[in-house]
Amino acid sequence: MYFFDTYAIIEIIKENKAYVKYSQEILTTSILNFGELYYALLRDFNEAIANEWRRKLEQSLMLVDADIIAKAMLFKHKHKSKNFSFIDCVGYTLAKENGLVFLTGDKEFEDLDNVEYVK
Repeated sequence: MYFFDTYAIIEIIKENKAYVKYSQEILTTSILNFGELYYALLRDFNEAIANEWRRKLEQSLMLVDADIIAKAMLFKHKHKSKNFSFIDCVGYTLAKENGLVFLTGDKEFEDLDNVEYVK
């Protein structure tokens, strides 16, 4: 199973051929990634599309607690030479902590363990 970074979900929505094989998976992501996605859909499409994806994802959103945030910030600090966002660090940490592969097209993650990088 995969943890879908916001990038990956957007590529599925755009019907990127490289992401077609992931579109049938359960789209597990974090509540924070959902916020990022919802805003992107409002910006690039409209509220109806954003709400459609809200309904699709509501049952598979992972919550974030203080322990995950602390671990994510340790990861960010360890890799401070890379330009990881807060949400990406939380997502990557959630994926590792829950036995999920972090699916992303973010080049910064390409060579890390537990990542499936798809351009």
